[in-house]
Amino acid sequence: MDAYLDPANIEETILTLLAWLKGEVFVVSTLAQLIIVVLAYLPARFISSPLENALEKAISATWADKIRAKLRQILRPMVQPLLWLVLLGAAQFTAQRLGLPFGLLQVGTSLLTAWIVIRIAINFIADPWWSRAVALFVWTVAALDIIGLLDPTVAFLDAFAIDVGEAHVSLLGVIKILMALVVFLWIANALSHMVENRLGKISHLTPSQQVLFGKLTRVVLIVVAILIAINSVGIDLTALAVFSGAVGLGVGFGLQKVVSNLISGVILLMDRSVKPGDVIAINDTYGWINAIGARYVSVITRDGIEHLIPNEELISRSVENWSYSNRLVRQRLSIGVSYESDIKKAIKLTEQAAGEFDRIMSSPEPKCLLKGFGESSVDLELRVWIEDAEKGLSNIKSEIYLRIWDLFHENDIEFPFPHRDIKVRGAVPVRIEK
Repeated sequence: MDAYLDPANIEETILTLLAWLKGEVFVVSTLAQLIIVVLAYLPARFISSPLENALEKAISATWADKIRAKLRQILRPMVQPLLWLVLLGAAQFTAQRLGLPFGLLQVGTSLLTAWIVIRIAINFIADPWWSRAVALFVWTVAALDIIGLLDPTVAFLDAFAIDVGEAHVSLLGVIKILMALVVFLWIANALSHMVENRLGKISHLTPSQQVLFGKLTRVVLIVVAILIAINSVGIDLTALAVFSGAVGLGVGFGLQKVVSNLISGVILLMDRSVKPGDVIAINDTYGWINAIGARYVSVITRDGIEHLIPNEELISRSVENWSYSNRLVRQRLSIGVSYESDIKKAIKLTEQAAGEFDRIMSSPEPKCLLKGFGESSVDLELRVWIEDAEKGLSNIKSEIYLRIWDLFHENDIEFPFPHRDIKVRGAVPVRIEK
């Protein structure tokens, strides 16, 4: 440690650093390249403003609102860096053709390219983990390019390979396939979302047809994306015959339930036995269908709990669909009235109470019937119709009961309470002495 702190060694290190700076940095070529980098930034800064305004007008005139907002978010911040990159690239190309040094220009071009790629990718990637992964990959490629190790790295990855029959499988090829799959699957997913949104605006299609066409479009786009990604890296598509056979064996042995749910989902969408928005009851689950997926149906209960029911369950089990042919649902409310009360008046009051709520339909109108004479009460039954069962049943019943309570008390209609006559047999008289 003392040797490193020796004044002679410190002086030698400083002299070596100064000699390197004088020979590599403080030279005319390096200073000229640095000046070119700065000079390329200045026109990019001044020209970017009118270009951004022109781009804004072009976007506003030709694109829909949602796409316009996305393009504005992506392209406007990139105008100035892209102009700077173009000018730096032109300067590097010119210096290279004239045989002049261009190392610093190349470093600037690589760093600026990496920054632009990362900024654009972040706008399309919502997941933070994937954003960091893309940023790390791009900066790694830029660093390898700057220090001159990109080509040797590519050659090493390509040499790290095995031969399977006539196929040459290398680590570089696997990386290319993964990158191509990520890009093309993302494009397929974005296109499928656009198609589903467009289908949702077509009024003459039922919700089930909209979901069915959307799912079929998504499946087709994903399959096409996978085939394009595999073909883009030079793999012969005929080699997939063996893979498809393996998939068939996997389906036969271990994926029966998955395939069954997929097919059941298509059947549900085609026969429209259930559709998004329907109110259903299956097993102990009661709620409305939020979405029909490829593997399951999402049912949301009044408690806010979302149940994911496999499609096969809705095919093989009995399902109560409260809105299959129409959305009308009748509710029965049992009411007891004292024998001393005016029964006809009580019937009118219950019907009046039901008619005061907007959720209760006026046609068919509320109807109260006398169902029988109970042990302690006259039994009435109020029948009402609603068409929005997804908003809840217990809540509207509670409101009607509360209103009946108020009306009965205002009009002297008594609620019953049990009456019991007790007869004691074999009682012995008790004499009370004074």
